[in-house]
Amino acid sequence: MFVLGAAMNITMQPNEGLAITESDSVHEHAHCRAMGYILDRIADKWTIMAVGALSHGPMRFNEIMRKIGGVSHRMLTLTLRSLEREGLVTRTAFATIPPKVVYDLTDRGRSLLDPLTALSDWAHENRAAMEVDRARYDREQGTPSK
Repeated sequence: MFVLGAAMNITMQPNEGLAITESDSVHEHAHCRAMGYILDRIADKWTIMAVGALSHGPMRFNEIMRKIGGVSHRMLTLTLRSLEREGLVTRTAFATIPPKVVYDLTDRGRSLLDPLTALSDWAHENRAAMEVDRARYDREQGTPSK
């Protein structure tokens, strides 16, 4: 027996093909919903860039903004609040004049670094081929390339 996806309970028996039971299908659906929930929270451009910036250690808001580049003050504020809400970032305010606020990744936030690095590597390895495939598909379908 070969396990295709341990989290999905999909197995392949030699010479029998895939075996997915109804209970496995329910489990797979729940797993996909959980994955979708997480991806909705971490897979946008600014979240990935903020996590990447904070991978170098604690930073103040303007440091993060400079490190990322191109993000508006409002968008970075919303992104950091969302990351804090999800337990991926801590926000520490110091009672100084002027006020000082520092952001840092939590342990859970740091645990995102390896998967994001793997995704970045995959994107780097596959982007050019995907662009070629997209252009070919658009030509074949008679649709303009974007």
